[in-house]
Amino acid sequence: MMHEFVKYPDETLVVFSDIRKKENGEEYLIVCFERPTNTGFDTIIFELPSYNIIKQEGNYSEKEIKQFRQVVEKGAAFFFETARSGGMQSA
Repeated sequence: MMHEFVKYPDETLVVFSDIRKKENGEEYLIVCFERPTNTGFDTIIFELPSYNIIKQEGNYSEKEIKQFRQVVEKGAAFFFETARSGGMQSA
């Protein structure tokens, strides 16, 4: 399941997954940044806790990618904690 985190003014939507397990038992989750374009989407997907980009398509600038990486790094504990508790709850 994916959980919505934030939507930026440029329509970039940030979502994160439930916690998943690799074959070796290591826990991970993904954080996806996606913006609609005239021909599809600009997409960047990070895997945590490695912070590796596992998918990159479209036209996000290097500056945007750097900002997204900062969001992922600073928010890692939040993403894991929220995923463990079942996602963000609306008021």
